[in-house]
Amino acid sequence: MITAEELVEGVLGNDRRLIARAMSVIENDGREGQKVVAKLYPHTGRAHVVGVTGPPGSGKSTLVEKLIEELRKAGKGVGVVAVDPTSPFSGGAFLGDRVRMQGHSTDEGVFIRSMATRNCAGALARATRDVVRVLDASGKDVVIVETVGAGQSEVDVVGVAETVVVVLAPGLGDEIQAIKAGIMEIGDVFVVNKADREGVDRAVSDIEAMLNMNPEGKWRPPVLKTTAITGEGVRALFGKIVEHRDYLKSGALKRRRRRMVEGELLEAVRERAVESIVESLRAKGGLEKVVEEILARKTDPYSAAERLLQERLRGA
Repeated sequence: MITAEELVEGVLGNDRRLIARAMSVIENDGREGQKVVAKLYPHTGRAHVVGVTGPPGSGKSTLVEKLIEELRKAGKGVGVVAVDPTSPFSGGAFLGDRVRMQGHSTDEGVFIRSMATRNCAGALARATRDVVRVLDASGKDVVIVETVGAGQSEVDVVGVAETVVVVLAPGLGDEIQAIKAGIMEIGDVFVVNKADREGVDRAVSDIEAMLNMNPEGKWRPPVLKTTAITGEGVRALFGKIVEHRDYLKSGALKRRRRRMVEGELLEAVRERAVESIVESLRAKGGLEKVVEEILARKTDPYSAAERLLQERLRGA
């Protein structure tokens, strides 16, 4: 069996086979995956992580494919993490962006990985962050995270990406959906794709109007028009992503990364605390006792949880 040390060495050496193996370990083996991430962590933080999100049908995958082409023309190494819905049968990624982007599969400067949401809270699998770190440590200059584009995952991408590109399309009611999903607040660059369709100028105007409703910061999110299938407007999008990266270097990047790390740390603490309490209860037979008390209506789940936490803090 390959060790965590061997996987780390392979990732740092940009060995595609071992990069893929490391990602599989991270997805499937929590403890071993954590060892790999811990050893890779000092080698991360160099890649620019770009999130691409938006409603289904807006053409995100085609846009990402064209964006890869622009990045490669600029000599950038590219990693792509495509977060797909989970297959109800296999538990694996369902849409298979690696198939849709197969034109880049033979390019040694591009590594594409599809990941299943695994129906986790917020839809973005926790392992997504660590797979991004693998690509970062392997030397990729830019890592693109494309979300499934449904529900909370559109908002959760802000916890992974440094630049968030929100992709919409005219005629799909995307503007209203964007407001409901809360993605207007997280976008750094807005794209109205399928610009050859009727209503594109109206869509741009609506987005601009929504942005005007929010207090303007130092960075004003641009609104671009693209036709991904032909590549029209993609070079301008690439330019705005670079421009936002330059803006972040002025100090905003440090603040954004701090928020991301703080959120991840608190999430990890919560998980560890829950695991510790549950393991202790199971070992002492206390979990079944508390469940019986709740079933007998002697207490409620919230009060029971509060009591368990207090007992844990007292070392009981």
